[in-house]
Amino acid sequence: MQFPFYHLIVYTPVTHADVVRKALADAGAGKIGRYDSCSFSVRGTGRFRPLEGANPAIGSVGNTEEVEEERIEVIVPSDKQSLRTILQAVKKVHPYQEPAIHLLQMVDDRSR
Repeated sequence: MQFPFYHLIVYTPVTHADVVRKALADAGAGKIGRYDSCSFSVRGTGRFRPLEGANPAIGSVGNTEEVEEERIEVIVPSDKQSLRTILQAVKKVHPYQEPAIHLLQMVDDRSR
């Protein structure tokens, strides 16, 4: 694995988890050494309330919604083109108007 790289976390309804995972892998996320499609997932409850002007895929404007979601974590390359491609792939298949995506830069501290 070449540093620096990023750790991407995305939350999606469990109904779309396989589609999001496949889009991530197809776009180049989750490659570690001689393996691809590497990811970690855990389920939990997502909460949100769509505001006026929102177009929610789930729920309705003004009402708080709870959805069983899956947190998907993958490693992604740090070059801008790869990041752009991977983020576009997720947004293309994700059902939410505003998907929750975290991107954390990882650094190599093995030289210590």
